[in-house]
Amino acid sequence: MTLTESEPRALTFEELGVPDFICRSLHRRGINEPFAIQRVAIADIMQGNDVCGAAPTGSGKTLAFGIPLVAMTSKGSPRRPTSLVLSPTRELADQIASEMEPLSNRTSITTVYGGVAYGKQVNALKHGTDILVACPGRLEDLMESGTVVLDDIERVVIDEADRMADMGFLPAVRRILDATISRTQTILFSATLDGDVAHLVKHYQNDPVRHEVVPEHNSISIADHRFWTVARDARVSLLAETVAAAWPTIVFCRTRHGADRLTKQLARDGITAVSIHGGKSQPQRTRALAEFTEHRAHALIATDVAARGIHVDDVTSVVHF
Repeated sequence: MTLTESEPRALTFEELGVPDFICRSLHRRGINEPFAIQRVAIADIMQGNDVCGAAPTGSGKTLAFGIPLVAMTSKGSPRRPTSLVLSPTRELADQIASEMEPLSNRTSITTVYGGVAYGKQVNALKHGTDILVACPGRLEDLMESGTVVLDDIERVVIDEADRMADMGFLPAVRRILDATISRTQTILFSATLDGDVAHLVKHYQNDPVRHEVVPEHNSISIADHRFWTVARDARVSLLAETVAAAWPTIVFCRTRHGADRLTKQLARDGITAVSIHGGKSQPQRTRALAEFTEHRAHALIATDVAARGIHVDDVTSVVHF
């Protein structure tokens, strides 16, 4: 089924079969009407179907799988969660957890990813968690050490599967799926459903229900695209003028060193900028993203890989530097 994001459907969360306690939580957050992907995916997931969804970042797909997971996940036991969400990046893992946690105080959610110490994650798993949101690399480390066992996993969500493929994570994803011997439902979301992602769907999903949400064309037609040829010694000053005129701004850089250097150069021109890249620790990346989303920084300087999966509202301009 293919929908545009604005296609009308007279369905509420209640009509989709979402439990009352979750509906009340959604309404308290001002979420009263489901987005297109939520309207079509929630009911299918709650009916136990495998679902394969093509939906872009910002389409509401996190709640499309998060609501059913919170509604249906059974209680986990020490080291043995019962639902698993796989994420390509640490930032996306945190965003997924932050979307699901307010839905219910009956369900425990733990995130595990690299770039931070093992201690807090290990302790959370030892105490028991229901839903585990994980990046593949750290999850495999914890599996190998016996800190987490996936034998009781009933449902698996693979989010941003195309980015998993781009970042080389699919072999690890396959090994993790092979370890979920009690898995009865597999849910996959991706911006595209071809290539390696199609192979994943074929081999790890059982007759999935397919849904695709296509953004309205007029939602992107208002973007003003400009290409400037600039002398190298004038690039930073022009960027500073651009950010000052239209911020918040995300600036993409090719290298980690370039991102850090540009952050310092912009500061000399009075522009507050923060950077995220693979060389930053997770606390540093989290702090930088918070400063940007809370408008305490004019610009977020990011390498392409580091920025994958991040969704930030109200960005005024994007620059490829």
